[in-house]
Amino acid sequence: VQLQACGGGLVQAGGSLRLSCAASGRTFSSNAMAWFRQAPGKQRELVAAISSGGSTTYVDFVKGRFTISRDNAKNTVYLQMNSLKPEDTAVYYCRATSGAMDYWGKGTQVTVSS
Repeated sequence: VQLQACGGGLVQAGGSLRLSCAASGRTFSSNAMAWFRQAPGKQRELVAAISSGGSTTYVDFVKGRFTISRDNAKNTVYLQMNSLKPEDTAVYYCRATSGAMDYWGKGTQVTVSS
C-alpha cells in the first residue's frame, strides 16, 4: 500500500483545510485508515480514525472541529479541519492498516497562524 497525502498549507486561526490521502492497491475498502500528526519536538499522535465499515474515532482535542471520511471508489481518505488553532500546527500523516501491517504516507505540513 502506498499513500500520498496532500492538502496542507498555511491558514489563519479559525480557518479550514481539507487533507486528502490517496491509497494505491485494491484492498483500500478493507483497510482501516487514520490520520496522525506530529508537532516539532513532540511525539506523533492519533487525530482521527475510520474503520473499513465507516465507524469513526476522534481524539478529544479535535472533536467537533475535524471530520474524517473515506471514499472507497476513489481510494481516498479525507480529514476536514475546521476552526483551526495554532496548536494544530504539525505535519499530518495518514496511515493504512491492512491485516497486521501498518503503512504510512509522507506527511503534509499544516501551519496555523495566530
